[in-house]
Amino acid sequence: MRVKCYQQDRGPEESTFMAATGAGVLSAASSFSPLRHGRLIHAQLQPKVSVAARESVPATVLQSSTTTNGGSHNGRLEKRSEATRVGQKYDSVAKSEGESSSSFGLKDYYEQSIGMMRSNDGGPPRWFSPLECGAPSSDSPLLLFLPELVKLIERTVRSENHRSPSRPIYLVGESLGGCLALAVAARNPDIDLMLILANPATCFSKSQLQPILPFLEIMPEQLHFGMPYLLSLLTGAPLRMVTATVEKGLLPLQQTVGELSKAIIDLSSYLSVLAEVLPGDTLLWKLQMLRSASAYANSRLHAVKARTLILSSGKDQLLPSQEEGERLCRILPKCEIRKFSDSNHAILLEDGVDLVTIIKGSSFYRRAKVLDYASDYFPPSPSEFKKLYESCRYVSLKQPHNYNLVWIEVATAPVMLSTLENGKIVKGLAGIPSKGPVLFVGYHMLLGLEVIPLVSRFWAERNILLRGIAHPMLFEGSNGTIDVSAYDTIRVMGAVPVSGSNLYKLLSLNSHVLLYPGGVREALHRKGEEYKLFWPERSEFVRMAARFGATIIPFGAVGEDDLAQVVFDYEDQMKIPFLKDELEKMREGIVTLRTTTDGEIGNQDPHFPLLLPKLPGRFYYLFGRPIETEGRKLELRDRERTHEMYVEVKSEVERCMAYLKERRENDPYRNILPRLIYQATHGFDCEVPSFEL
Repeated sequence: MRVKCYQQDRGPEESTFMAATGAGVLSAASSFSPLRHGRLIHAQLQPKVSVAARESVPATVLQSSTTTNGGSHNGRLEKRSEATRVGQKYDSVAKSEGESSSSFGLKDYYEQSIGMMRSNDGGPPRWFSPLECGAPSSDSPLLLFLPELVKLIERTVRSENHRSPSRPIYLVGESLGGCLALAVAARNPDIDLMLILANPATCFSKSQLQPILPFLEIMPEQLHFGMPYLLSLLTGAPLRMVTATVEKGLLPLQQTVGELSKAIIDLSSYLSVLAEVLPGDTLLWKLQMLRSASAYANSRLHAVKARTLILSSGKDQLLPSQEEGERLCRILPKCEIRKFSDSNHAILLEDGVDLVTIIKGSSFYRRAKVLDYASDYFPPSPSEFKKLYESCRYVSLKQPHNYNLVWIEVATAPVMLSTLENGKIVKGLAGIPSKGPVLFVGYHMLLGLEVIPLVSRFWAERNILLRGIAHPMLFEGSNGTIDVSAYDTIRVMGAVPVSGSNLYKLLSLNSHVLLYPGGVREALHRKGEEYKLFWPERSEFVRMAARFGATIIPFGAVGEDDLAQVVFDYEDQMKIPFLKDELEKMREGIVTLRTTTDGEIGNQDPHFPLLLPKLPGRFYYLFGRPIETEGRKLELRDRERTHEMYVEVKSEVERCMAYLKERRENDPYRNILPRLIYQATHGFDCEVPSFEL
């Protein structure tokens, strides 16, 4: 993804560096950080530089362009094949990622930007890019992290659209930049724009900054010196810098003192730079710009046609950002919101906010007119996966909850078994082919809880990314009754909406695909229906697998009955009038699957069963003997032969589950208490043994 930021004159007498329209009135001091902390210097999403750097700024930090026409020197998003993207070695990826992400800190960016902030060379406004980047691809879209002049942005946007009319253009605006992005989108409704608005200042009239403006206009100039400090404290950035040490966890006392001392030094540097580059007259000018930009954008919201993603902070001390995000979502035709309850105003400056992950998780990245879930996908980096895994959002049908999913691994201690080509069952995943395409077909456990250990073990042990085929409601929601942000992690891990075309595309990319023919009906089964398959009568995947010569691996998973019991199911809920109304309302807004299928298999209504938790047992997986389809394309065109293979796959899944249910009776560590005792004596990172094969 090509990334451009912007530099322009600060005003009649001062010159400042305005990357990102930035942190509202404090953008001068956060010039480079939004790009770094937004992680656009990412292992998979890497911006390329523009042209020569200014002499007053270290060449290791940025390059700036004297043109604004979006020419051929722009960087682009690197695109890798499915196999090479996922198949690379972890140590090399982690090393390169660590080198790129730890080169500069906030203090470095503040200090190295001083030269540009002080410079007043009289030159034109210009775009710039960071130098920490990788090789681009030729078909990636342009991303502009916005400046302050609508017409200048507009010229760049129109130039890029003329040069590449089939690709979208991304406008990322924080605070004031959100107003500018909306203004450009309203003035150019026929250009394919994608807007990302971080705490947009369209609510300036309701902010704490509004009363300051008339006060500054009459305040003597001698009293202006303290205002930048006050506004900086309101953003929460200084507090974040000091408390970041505490958030790292428990450290030795000496190390904690050292980290806090360094944070305080960085804070003093931050405030001194801020006071130098943001004097009172500049602050007044920026507040006046905020007021006019907010009014301009609000007057043209009706003309905005672009798809919009809003990032709203819950602890924004400058703007009522969450309320404003909800207001804009009601007004704009194609708008989604992501809420960050613990974030302050300068959200893109925070270490915990990864802009690339947000873009991928919200299915907001595409390279053409239409989003292609299969090919417009970039797998997570090792550190990104670790972060997602350790601080994931628990998937609920209505509301997301911050929930550490490591507990599922700890509580269920999954046992993975696979089958070699000669039929021998072995521990681990040695029987899984490394080369795709591979189609995994299995039983969907209650609430789909088996997916979490399944995906994580494949990633960690075999460096294989499983691309799941999921229900469309995880991507589109249901009349507001389902919060699609709860499923961002699933999309980051490569899930796609269920459809024949998406299965076709994944297999054509030689992917490892995870398919559950029982779908929602199995995952949200009724009381007493554990391990019952709800598959259609006829095959939906055999011919497709044969077309690409894919290997089909049937698998079974058991353990849900040792974790929880359904006590209040769909049938019970439909007997209560107000719950029945809620379920019917939810059903109206989702894509209906298997409309031509009668009976229970066609009943795919979403709901959330009431569960009675149990003392956790253990999850067991068995991957059956691989079934090869290569060279059988013509043979499997025959409906009867296709049905025979379909029945074979289904029978193998049932056999795998029967095997696991029988053998788990001999597992001395099936219950969590013996496992905890074993780990207490052997180490909590050790692998707990299971039954003998």
